[in-house]
Amino acid sequence: MRRPGWPSRFWVAVAVAIVKPTAWLLVKKDWRRADRLPRAGGIILATNHLSWLDPILLSHYLYANGRWPTILAKSGLFSVPVLGHMVRSLMAIPVYRGSAEAIRSLRESERRLADGACVLFYPEGTCTRDPRFWPMEGKTGAARLALAAGVPVIPVAHWGAQEILPYGSKRPRLFPRRTFSVLTGPPVDLSKYAGQELHAEVLREATADIMTAITALLAELREEKAPDAPFKKPSDN
Repeated sequence: MRRPGWPSRFWVAVAVAIVKPTAWLLVKKDWRRADRLPRAGGIILATNHLSWLDPILLSHYLYANGRWPTILAKSGLFSVPVLGHMVRSLMAIPVYRGSAEAIRSLRESERRLADGACVLFYPEGTCTRDPRFWPMEGKTGAARLALAAGVPVIPVAHWGAQEILPYGSKRPRLFPRRTFSVLTGPPVDLSKYAGQELHAEVLREATADIMTAITALLAELREEKAPDAPFKKPSDN
């Protein structure tokens, strides 16, 4: 019997056979407070984005702690031969960027959450461009989805993937073996927004609360003070 929010056993086995050895080969684990990760029910896992590699490493973290990551992936991947079939079978959700159909991604995510999925969400929308790798301002999709679906947002910060595969690079730095650190926080308190109309100001404030939680966790991981204000991604970048 298929577990809620999980692919078939065959595709779980395929993904684990690829991801788990890769993750073990590339990094040393520093996983903290995984006990804060709900083991059942629909949740949004909101996290920072440092590298094209971090979805794989975070997927390993989630799988090892009893959750299957439902990843939002660029819609173009779904039309690539072989890869598209695999991505679809692993229950990823296509993201239609720059399109009037973009809302379809959120609607499908809401449906999956109702089925008990763990949706991995990058509120920044892309890898951070902050020169010191702090989170940028977030987009409102995660907040809109959480408030519409009535599910908890679990903030997670990670650090280390950028040392292995910097943003924009296709050549990983395999040696020396780096540490991938993950810290899970308690659910973001969005209760003050419950029942409110999801207009722009509410969504911006809820998004800021989510990004503040992620940034605080990253500051704890890095043992550094976070910037007073988040980096704003240039409009032409």
